Amino acid sequence: MLRSVTVKSRRLQVAVVDDEAHVRKALARLMRGAGFEVQTWTSGGAFLSSLAEKAVDCVVLDLHMPGLSGFDILVSLQSNGPQVPVVVITGQDTPEAGARALASGAFAYLCKPVDGDELIRTITQAAAPAPH
Repeated sequence: MLRSVTVKSRRLQVAVVDDEAHVRKALARLMRGAGFEVQTWTSGGAFLSSLAEKAVDCVVLDLHMPGLSGFDILVSLQSNGPQVPVVVITGQDTPEAGARALASGAFAYLCKPVDGDELIRTITQAAAPAPH
């Protein structure tokens, strides 16, 4: 039986930003099964617009999307947005993309198809409160 993953007695709030409907649906199902609260966005622009209304504990972000790319979102979050950990996922892995994503502030860089257990562990680690 899965137990909810919590931060300070509440369920983790995870944002999924991916332009592919089947990927968003599969990731949301996986994360809800792990006990996370999940919201999904079809574009980086829509996600960034929502940040004023809804705080999240972790973002799962596709790199390659029309409009604002995952790289654009990483830069925006680092310079303007709340400091929220980002787990980058991509189906177009290159050493350059991985290095750039991590240098732009991503907590982790994972390749599609993403291993579900690894993704849940990574999100949990990314959202863990920093030790004092």
